[in-house]
This record gives sequence, C-alpha cells and structure tokens, in this order.
Amino acid sequence: MAEEPATPLVSVVVATNRGGPYLHEALASVAAQTYARIEVLVVDDGSPDPAALREITDRFPGVQVLRIEPSGVSAARNLGVTRTHGALLAFLDDDDRWHPERVARHVERMAAQPSAVVSYCAMRTIDSTGRELVAADQRAAPEQVDVVRGPGVMLPNLVIRRDVYDEIGGFDPAYRQGEDLDLVLRAAALGPFAFVDDVLVDYRHHATNTTRSHRDLATSIRTIVGRHRDAARTAGKGALVTAYDERLRANDRFAAWSAVRAARQHLRDRRLGRALAEIGWAVRFAPDVPVSWARARTGRHARSR
Repeated sequence: MAEEPATPLVSVVVATNRGGPYLHEALASVAAQTYARIEVLVVDDGSPDPAALREITDRFPGVQVLRIEPSGVSAARNLGVTRTHGALLAFLDDDDRWHPERVARHVERMAAQPSAVVSYCAMRTIDSTGRELVAADQRAAPEQVDVVRGPGVMLPNLVIRRDVYDEIGGFDPAYRQGEDLDLVLRAAALGPFAFVDDVLVDYRHHATNTTRSHRDLATSIRTIVGRHRDAARTAGKGALVTAYDERLRANDRFAAWSAVRAARQHLRDRRLGRALAEIGWAVRFAPDVPVSWARARTGRHARSR
C-alpha cells in the first residue's frame, strides 16, 4: 500500500437516484465533520428530478455533483471514485448520517495500523425520525475468517484505502443487492481490518430502503457467499470454507426471520394470502430454519409441562 500523508484527503462518494427527504441531513453530517481534508462527490444516478437534487446539494459549498444515466448503485459509486482523489474512500447513502468525529477517528485508526486495508466503526440503526431502533453490535475481526463470519462490516460504516479498492476492482455491478458484502469479502483477502470501537454512523431504516426487499437481499447474499466459498474450497482453505458455511446458515436465519416479520405485518393488514406466500417462500429458501424453530418451540413446551 502506498504511503499516505499524516492528514490524507478523504473522498466521500454519495450515490443517489432520488435525493429524498434525508439527503440534506446526510450531507450536513459530512459538513459537520471535525476532520478538514474531505471532498464530497454526489453521483446523481438518473434521478427523476435533478433540479430538486441540485437545490439540496447547492446548500453545501464544495460538494460536486455528477449526473449520469441510470446505471445502478455499484456502477455509480465506481464512476464516482474515478472522479475523486483521496487516499481514503468512504461511501455515504443518501439516508444515513455520520457523527462529527467519524472521519477523524478512522483516519487516526488507519494511521496507527498502516497494514489495515479497511477500517470500520460501530453503527446503530435509527428510524425515519432519528430514534434508535437497534443499538450498535459490531465487534472486532482480527482475521479474515472473522470478517467472513460477519462482525457487522457494511458499506455505511467502512473506510477503505483507494489502492485496495482499485486492486479488487471496486464494486461488482452484477450485484444490485449485497454489493458491499462482496467488496468486504474481497478486501478481507488482502489484509486486516481495523475496528473503531465507537458508534459513529447512523443507518436509517425506513419504508423506501432498498434493503427492505428481504427476498432479493437474502438471495443475493447466498449467491455472493456461495461464490466466495467455492473459491476458498478450490484453494484448499478449509477454515474459510467453514466460516462461509456459518455465514450461509446465518443468512438462512435472516431470510426466515424477515419473512416471518413480513407475514405478521400482512396478517395485521388482513392480507392472508401474502402472509402465506411469505411463509411458503421461507420454507422453500431455508427449509431447515422453520423446522429447527418448530423443534425448539416443541421442546420448550414439553419442558414447561
């Protein structure tokens, strides 16, 4: 990795196809950073109202805007990176926000650990109003197998060195969901990850999140993890294969849990057919999980008698 100055330039790429109600807050959180050497590029990925988006971005002097034809978030981010110059890269979604010390803490951590290819921080989940929904649960991942198992490294809470990003080829445009997981797994093969043990990012959960499409997300994660697992098996890396198997089982549990949650909401809305469709999908996608849940419930019921 190339040697970096004591205060490296940090490039922040924001890819959006909507602008949306939270973009101003997202950009304001970058403007409020205590670290000074930051450049911001907003990639307008074919938003339907570019004038409305520019009305927001124009409130922040120095923010650049690049409008492109609709290309998908991975391609938009990749193109955005080529128009920036920082030694460190961070990606901000248009509905998330950073705490003021976020960039400074990452720069400090990566300077202290020059071998780290990625740094990531603790991140909590908030709702549309900013109220905390889920507390941060990220943990340190000193080895590649720990990253594979899933310590909570996602695009919103990572910073990656530009030369590492370039070496792995950026985001794979083939993935519309889970593209950040693929990036993380490829980066983990090149060196250690550094953990910034403080809550510095707010990930916003709301009705229009792309990740709310749990079926597409679970399917994409299965494809991504499966491909990495196959490569590890071909390379004879047994410990990695085991870690990938664990990650696949965790994805099955996520899929089943998400489907059950969706089914409950459909039942509350008196949409029985949709509720049954969710349960049916979960049984087909992750047949072992509902069975294990049923066995566990049966066992608890028997012990309570």
